[in-house]
Order: sequence, then C-alpha cells, then structure tokens
Amino acid sequence: MTENSPQGKLPVIETSPLTEGKKYVKLNIGGALYHTTIQTLVNSVHAQGTMLARMFCTSSNSRKVDVLCDDEGYVLIDRDGKHFGTILNYLRDGTFRLPTNKQDIQELLKEAQFYLLEDMAKQCQDVLDRECNENRDQVMDYIKFRIPVVTTPLPEKFFLSIKMPVVRFSYNRHNNKYSYTEKSDNTLLCNIELFDKLSSQHHNRLYFVRDLSGRNEICCWTFYGGGKKLSEISCTSIVYATERKQTKIEFPEAKILEETLNCTLYHNNEVELPDFSSLSTYDDSAPV
Repeated sequence: MTENSPQGKLPVIETSPLTEGKKYVKLNIGGALYHTTIQTLVNSVHAQGTMLARMFCTSSNSRKVDVLCDDEGYVLIDRDGKHFGTILNYLRDGTFRLPTNKQDIQELLKEAQFYLLEDMAKQCQDVLDRECNENRDQVMDYIKFRIPVVTTPLPEKFFLSIKMPVVRFSYNRHNNKYSYTEKSDNTLLCNIELFDKLSSQHHNRLYFVRDLSGRNEICCWTFYGGGKKLSEISCTSIVYATERKQTKIEFPEAKILEETLNCTLYHNNEVELPDFSSLSTYDDSAPV
C-alpha cells in the first residue's frame, strides 16, 4: 500500500531503527511509502540473503547494513519506488508479473540487482536476452532476404530450371496503348502490396521474383514448381467505356492466394536458392 510522502522531514541516521519483536515496518522508497512486515522482508523463503534481509534483520549481530530513518519512523531507501510493489510481491510468494515493455523490464532488473534478488534478476535478464536474440534473428533474416528484381528479359526455361518453387510477379504500367479505368491504379497497387506481403511471409518456402524486364503483361502472376509452369494469372482486360477501349487492371486476390498455396506443395527444405546476381538487380528495401 502506498501513501503520499511526508514533506519537510529530514532523515536522521539511526544504527538500530528496528527493535526486537517489531512486526511492521514503514518504508519510504524514493518518496513512495509502503507498509509491510518484518516477516516479508527478513524471514520469508525468498528474502534470504537479500539486501532487505540484511537491512531489517532484528538481530544486531546479523544486521550488516545501516539504515536511515526519519522522525516519523519511515525507513528511507534511496531508490525509485516505481517497482517496489513488485519486489514485495516477489518476497511474499516468489511470483511476480513481468512488465510488458522493455524499459520497465530493464528498470525492474536494476532494482532486483540492487536488492540482491537473484532469481528475479535472472528472469528479467532472460526475457531481455530472448528479445535481443529475436531481434538479431529478424535482422539476419532481413539480410538474407532480398527480392530479386529482374531488369533484363529472361527465357522461360530459366525459371523452369529453378528447383525451388517460384512466384514471378510481372508488371509494367507503361506497356499500354489505351487509357486505364478509374480504379486500375488502385488495383495495381493492391497487387504490388500483396506480392510484398506474400514474399515477406513465405520467402523461406517460395522464391519470389519481381519482374520489371518490360514483358508484354501489364500485371501478371506466374507460378513455377517441379520444373514446370503451374499456372498464370493475368490481371488485365480490355473494356469499353463511352465508346472507347480502356485497360482494366483487376485484383483476383483469392485466386492468387490459392495458386501461391498450391506452389508451396513443391517446397523442399534442402534446395538452395538460385543466384540471380549476374542477371538481375536486388531490391534492398524490405517489403511492407
């Protein structure tokens, strides 16, 4: 339980603020006031060997740390009181709830180290280490993951020769002799965003290629696996509007997802990725 800190009180050094048989103690932790028991601070299983046990042991022969106490009886500890409630809960029953954000975990770790709570400090450090390793794995995954961008025309047999299943996305908005329908720009962007999403999620199972080599297709998905062309989805059609032809770009999302799923059936963990370095440039920006 916390209260408002008393104002204008000067701490007075006392070498023995606790007396034999005293059951309760009042604490001022950086301005936050707590009431707890000597049992919690000294005699609980989880308090053994801690800084608090040394400070509040009632035996003058056992107490190894002098304490400061103001004239209202509050023992002063010059630490941030933000996480002291968590410290007390741990001393009571050996459990505590870890904070949800990294900064609070780091703060709790520092307090646990100061109070010599080894198990609590270890749990905090383990969480921070695990998060660090996950971030490192994500960075390493990003370094390995770069989408090949084909800028020169490649024969079909080149993609057929790749042993890993391939999703080839070709688009060329300028390859059009008619005007586009009103929504075509938005649907082209939807296709591009879907390609970025799929390549980000499934690049360990499928090989994604962005083809900007100037093929005839304005927007086209091609799927390869097992040394053959599995399917192709053309996303363009010619429509008539106000007695003139227009090009319409479509977004057949469900069909694209289905063909991508079918492509994963040809995945083999032992197949090495092909080397496009001599035939293409690489997109160094991570897909959204």
